[in-house]
Order: sequence, then C-alpha cells, then structure tokens
Amino acid sequence: MTVTELQGFLRGLPGVDQVGAEERAARLASRSIKTSAKAAAIDLAISMVDLTTLEGADTAGKVRALCAKAAHPDPSDASVPRVAAVCVYPDMVEVAVRSLAGTGIGVASVATAFPSGRAPLEAKLADTKAAVAAGASEIDMVIDRGAFLAGDYGTVFEQIVAVKEACGSAHLKVILETGELATLDHVRRASWLAMRAGADFIKTSTGKVSPAATLPVTLVMLEAVRDFRAATGRQVGVKPAGGIRTTKDAIKYLVLVNETAGPDWLSPAWFRLGASSVLNDLLMQRRKLATGVYSGPDYFTLD
Repeated sequence: MTVTELQGFLRGLPGVDQVGAEERAARLASRSIKTSAKAAAIDLAISMVDLTTLEGADTAGKVRALCAKAAHPDPSDASVPRVAAVCVYPDMVEVAVRSLAGTGIGVASVATAFPSGRAPLEAKLADTKAAVAAGASEIDMVIDRGAFLAGDYGTVFEQIVAVKEACGSAHLKVILETGELATLDHVRRASWLAMRAGADFIKTSTGKVSPAATLPVTLVMLEAVRDFRAATGRQVGVKPAGGIRTTKDAIKYLVLVNETAGPDWLSPAWFRLGASSVLNDLLMQRRKLATGVYSGPDYFTLD
C-alpha cells in the first residue's frame, strides 16, 4: 500500500458518532452480571492483567517481587490464576525473564522512547532490539502522535512496520496514546493504521497521560478489530491501560468486549488489562465471594 493509498483509506473511514459511542458504552457499563458469573469474570480478568511497573525508581528487587505476585497473586490460594504478563522497562527485562522462568507468564517491555516516542527511528529500533535480545516476548511501542496529528500517516505506518520487523517473534502492542488524539475519529484511524502496519495488539495508553483508557475509546478500538478481522481474516488484540482500578471497572470492560467484538476476544491472547492497581481489588472481591467477608486493604501486597 502506497502512502497515498494509505492516506486515502484512513481519511475514507466513516466518522464516529461520538454521542452514540458514549451512550452505547454507558449502556453496556450499566449491565449487571449474576453472582454465579461474577467469580468466573473475576478469574478471567485476573488472567488478563499485565502487571506493570514503569517508574524511574524501579529496582531489580521490586521487579522480582512483582514477578512473584504475577505467578502467585494470592499465595494462600493456589486456585487464583496467574496474570498474563509482567511489563517493565527494557533494562529490567532480564530480571523479569529470570524471575518468571517456567511460569508461562509473558515478559512485556515498553520501547521506542516510551512514553513520548520522541526519538529517531534508529534509537527506537535499538531500544526494541535490546528488549527482545534480553528475552522480552512482547513489545509495547508508542506511535509518533505528532506525526499522526499532522496527518503524516506514512511516517507512523513505516515506523510501526520497522519496529514490527525488529520484534522478530515477539508480539507487538502499538500504543495509540488516545488521550492525546482528542477525537474518536482519530482513534479509529490510528487503530486501522496500526493494524495495517502489522500490530498484534492495539493499546489505548501509556498510563502517563490523562485521560487514559475510557470505555468509549475502547469501544471504538474493539469495533475496529472486529471490522478488521471481517475484512482481512486477521485477529488483533486490544489493551486498555490506565485508570482501571476496581473489579467493577474490569467487568465493565469484559461486557464491552463480549458485546462489541464478541466472545472470541474474551481471552488473554486477545484482550489485556493494563492496570496493576486493579489486581488487588480483584483479589479482595474474589476472597469476598469465597468467604463472605472482605480482607483488609493491606492483606495483599501493594505494588
């Protein structure tokens, strides 16, 4: 596809009815699920979590502790599922890989000058290759939002293609940073651009910009992956990240997935929750269902 064809395709996508998207997201979010289904929903949500630490003060000890929690979220209950992945900065990938050996839990690394994306392509590719060489099985890249908002879709497309190639066998999650894209029309275009360029997942946010994940934005992205599979036969995952803090929030997203993209996406292979703080609430609600009483807020480790 030439740059001209890409631009024509993206600009030809139908506009998003923002009011309609917000109303549909709110309507789906208001649905309740039966108590008998809540336990299964909680376990599914736990299995979809990308347990994350992306702070300048991260240490090897903190990453090892996070990995231990990822493998055994509730050490007193072996029936609690493991999370999907642990996400760290590239220099912490080796620590995470060693800590998670034999667990089947993925190691994701942010790359490409996260969170700003403001670096030459050569630096972005070096960042990606270093993380993969250290053992990362997933790469979370950020798009050049400045280029996208300026209408330079070709540059964004070419950078995603290049990073995808640098990933080798590692899966590529493309972060759109929807809080900076301003409109749902931009979210739809960015979603299709990323998928056309080879993204394995499209992700809402870095978690460093407000607003991060929202239900209307995730609705538009889920519609995009659904329509993309119908058009191409290739399935792409979705990851809302940032601002998902409670079990109620997590279940709202699961309902949204089921009713928008369909049950094929209700799996950690195709849907992730980029939210570390939500795990403790999921664990507390799970224990409440099992015992009838809430654990104290400090019963589970704080990340």
